[in-house]
Amino acid sequence: MNNSVRSTARLVGAGLRALLVLTLVCGVIYPLVVTGIAQVAFHDKANGSEIKVGGKSVGSERLGQSYTLDEKDKAGNPLPDPKFFQGRPSAAGPNTENTQYKLLVSGASNLAADSKVLLDSVQQRRADVAAFNGVSPAAVPTDALTASGSGVDPDISPEYARLQADRVAKANHLPADEVRKLVDDHTDGRILGFMGEERVNVLRLNVALRELVKG
Repeated sequence: MNNSVRSTARLVGAGLRALLVLTLVCGVIYPLVVTGIAQVAFHDKANGSEIKVGGKSVGSERLGQSYTLDEKDKAGNPLPDPKFFQGRPSAAGPNTENTQYKLLVSGASNLAADSKVLLDSVQQRRADVAAFNGVSPAAVPTDALTASGSGVDPDISPEYARLQADRVAKANHLPADEVRKLVDDHTDGRILGFMGEERVNVLRLNVALRELVKG
């Protein structure tokens, strides 16, 4: 075997050894270490920030979801359940059970600010939200009309939550003051006191609402 062949063999052998070591380190050891640290230090977040009721997962506090009836409107869209607080609209697709808050189609509408389609959808949402909650269209806040960039925003503004309080109280046969207090108790402030806006996590609010209904 000449020097050229021996040199090539050494290089191939070194490359294979490097491949084996890097595969072991980067593909096995590193993921296991990171996963172990996450499970110990951030167990809740590492497992999807699940919220459980009676030992059963009812969703993730990081992802929006639908609160609908089994009934559908004339267009085949599931009707919102008046007993629950509703989240922001989803831009992931038409408001149908096959697309609303489905992670596989998460995303924004990508419609321009001057889009007639966007304007029409906002006007329709304003009318629908106002009628559903028995309020004036002028009282409907912006986050009830526009979808987030992800399409699965889990939070709403305190204004939108308070707007729904009377409707939720009536549907659940609860005193309106108790439901409004529930909203106030589940309103989170700005991050570190100055970043972002006040917000209400819809899933946590609805879980607390169910507990209040049960008494």
